[in-house]
Amino acid sequence: MTTSTSPRTAPGTAKNPARDASWLLRTVLRTDSVSTAAFAVLMLVESALTATPLGVPRELAVVSGCGMVCGAVAFWLLARMPVLPPRLVAAAIALNAVCGVAFAVLACTGLVPLTGFGRVFLGAGALIVAVFADLEYLGLRRVRRSAQARVRTA
Repeated sequence: MTTSTSPRTAPGTAKNPARDASWLLRTVLRTDSVSTAAFAVLMLVESALTATPLGVPRELAVVSGCGMVCGAVAFWLLARMPVLPPRLVAAAIALNAVCGVAFAVLACTGLVPLTGFGRVFLGAGALIVAVFADLEYLGLRRVRRSAQARVRTA
């Protein structure tokens, strides 16, 4: 009986440390993509209703929903890149930060005639987006530290 050895590494072992370091960042970007897509669908459905439960004006709901669809696709594609470009990841983090601030401003001011549910919904959205930005930043730092460690050991 012969046994063969596989060039693959066993689960949990590091074949490529940079790829392992990017696991958190890729997971957060994919999750961010899915949640952004779900939020986009909600905004687009909201824009089609005659009585809007959030109070977001139709035009704003359509524009923001379409923008979120684009963002969701961009985050998904970024997460699937073989090497995560730090500048693109930083842009994703910045986009999340700007969106989080915008949601918070809309939820806390009278710029848009939101319903009570709309204020809570956008406030929760601001919090969720801030968490994604923070986790993506943490993931980016982990990838950078791993790259620096590889350079030092080489």
